[in-house]
Amino acid sequence: MNEQISKFLLERIAANDFPSAVYLVAEKGGIIYQDALGYAVVEPERKAATLDTIYDLASLTKPLVTGLIAARMIEDKEIYAGDRAGAFLPEFDRSGKRETTISELATHTSGYAPWIPLYLRTSNPLNVIETIVDEPLFSTPGNSVNYSDLNFITLARIIESRKDLRVDIAVEEIFDLLGMSRTSFCPLAPGRGTHGFSRAEIAASEKGNEYERQTCIEKGYLTTAASGVGLFREHQIWGEVHDGNAWFMGGIAGHAGLFSTAEEVFKIALQFMPNYTRFLKPETCRLFRTNFTKGMNEDRSFAFQLASTDGSTAGMKMSPESFGHNGFTGTSMWIDPVKERIFVLLTNRTHNRRLPFVNINSVRRHFHDLAINALDSI
Repeated sequence: MNEQISKFLLERIAANDFPSAVYLVAEKGGIIYQDALGYAVVEPERKAATLDTIYDLASLTKPLVTGLIAARMIEDKEIYAGDRAGAFLPEFDRSGKRETTISELATHTSGYAPWIPLYLRTSNPLNVIETIVDEPLFSTPGNSVNYSDLNFITLARIIESRKDLRVDIAVEEIFDLLGMSRTSFCPLAPGRGTHGFSRAEIAASEKGNEYERQTCIEKGYLTTAASGVGLFREHQIWGEVHDGNAWFMGGIAGHAGLFSTAEEVFKIALQFMPNYTRFLKPETCRLFRTNFTKGMNEDRSFAFQLASTDGSTAGMKMSPESFGHNGFTGTSMWIDPVKERIFVLLTNRTHNRRLPFVNINSVRRHFHDLAINALDSI
């Protein structure tokens, strides 16, 4: 552990930003600092967080699963960055989106809407791509970055179409290669040779889906507060994915659904670094630090945001080529390829809290700055 980092995160726990935090700081392939703080579960019972606590990673699923598999497929020439979605998904044949490329999906430059409640657009999870195709474009493709879950839902379906494997099965190659035993989709369900995890091993999330229900009302997808009865969970979400669209899709999706520990996130993070990857060729790792959106409103590489983006959560001290991603549930991972450093922070900010949830971006930045100060002083 690092005393300053742990003290800071305990202060944020006391301030009710989140009930628990597990962090990991690594350099040159080795873990330097890690600690587990607070309670991973507060209601209906209290469970202290440990280094082995499994968290809902939310949007970290995008780079850790979908982005990593897509990069390997580009490396193996199974797909190309310029390939169009219509070449793999027949739903695109009748759409103005037929020119959408894999690169646009991976860099969030497709012009797709930032978010839609797919579960209010269709009653059949098998129709999500058709539903995405029918949604009007939010912006002109290729002109700006507009972060959207729809991009990685679509990219994952392209992967599944090309490999003829569901994305959770396709990613098992990585998990097995790295000897990972505490990472999965749908962690309570049997899979990967196990009988599933117990809830006691998993950090809890929101009680019900009140946040998404309110968002649907605010954005006009529901007309009244009484609308959508039966479409939103009301029980304590604990061991199932928090994201409503991923839950609608059975807990397995390209944008959310992965559960893991800080140490196993670190193991995947190493695969994006040329000197440590066991899954990619070193030259493929350039995809993750290259700015493909120069001159746009945000600096994006393949599946990641770059630290050179104004207002990123990297903080003030990371190399500009650093790349990272946040998750709605309170998770984040950043990689500095210049200093060969990895920063993982897992919290469950949606648990045991009334709305609104705390925006913890300032916490993420300060965590990174403290960690870098500590590493630089060694």
